[in-house]
Amino acid sequence: MTDLTATTTTDIDSRLEGHRVELTGYCYRMLGSAFEAEDAVQDTLVRAWRNIEKFEGRSSLRSWLYRIATNVCLDMLNAGNKRARPVDLSGPTPLAQAALNPLPENTWLEPMPDGRILPSVADPAEAAVARESVRLAFVAALQHLPPKQRAVLILREVLAWKASEVAELLDTSVASVNSALQRARATLTDHQGDAATADAADPLDEEQRKLLERYVAAFEGYDMKALTALLHEDAVMTMPPFDLWLQGHDDIAGFMTSIGASCEGSRLVATSANGTPAFAHYKPNPDGPGFVPWAVQVIDIQDGAITGMHCFLDTPRWFPLFGLPDHLDADAA
Repeated sequence: MTDLTATTTTDIDSRLEGHRVELTGYCYRMLGSAFEAEDAVQDTLVRAWRNIEKFEGRSSLRSWLYRIATNVCLDMLNAGNKRARPVDLSGPTPLAQAALNPLPENTWLEPMPDGRILPSVADPAEAAVARESVRLAFVAALQHLPPKQRAVLILREVLAWKASEVAELLDTSVASVNSALQRARATLTDHQGDAATADAADPLDEEQRKLLERYVAAFEGYDMKALTALLHEDAVMTMPPFDLWLQGHDDIAGFMTSIGASCEGSRLVATSANGTPAFAHYKPNPDGPGFVPWAVQVIDIQDGAITGMHCFLDTPRWFPLFGLPDHLDADAA
């Protein structure tokens, strides 16, 4: 009997739970869905618990859990799951043709709170890699890889596993792992785009903090001149579950004063998602005082300007996941 199987039920639960955050980050990168990732991790931990007597200690508990999690994710991906951002599905829509057409939930890459996918690490370089590898653009690029290539690239490039360790986990050869990694790198280079160019934001530097403070002031004041000055000229605005996306600060400002005019008077509450700054967006309550949930905004910053405003509108799902209140009082700042 191994040391693990000899421990108490409480000890086993504690040791398994200790891997939840990093496993969730891994499954999220694999699946592109916050809720599917959490389901995959729960399935992984249940399988591990049920089969704990079969764990023979030839590998670490962590490696064993990653093997189970990989198999769970591969099974889910074999069902055809592949998620995207609006910018991955079509070209930008001119403002004059803007229309809000929703697509099914399982179409979209989903946001994820940092605290659920980024474990605390002491090494700043390791922390930076982890944050970069959960950015929306990077996770979207991963969706273009076949499932096993996706697993190989994440394990080798993000989690820094050795080729021999990945080969053992996937029951394949080191040569096959190296070949898959080479193909995955080539595909990722073709699709990564803005994932490689967005500025680091861990922690935010003084310039980035001031930029976000000005963004909040402009958005809450619905000052389109001030907002336009903060946006990159080719900034994008997306709004899942709608397939519409806009490019250029003029079209974004024009949308906000036309179709999006009901957002005037909103409040933004700071949070974090996908390794980048984010805000909970509350609109004025049309039925009474205060403010009601409208979106989770994930913000991209590059070269001192905002390059992306990704607004996820399915607030009954997102606000509980982010631990956000379902109402703000009228005097909320």
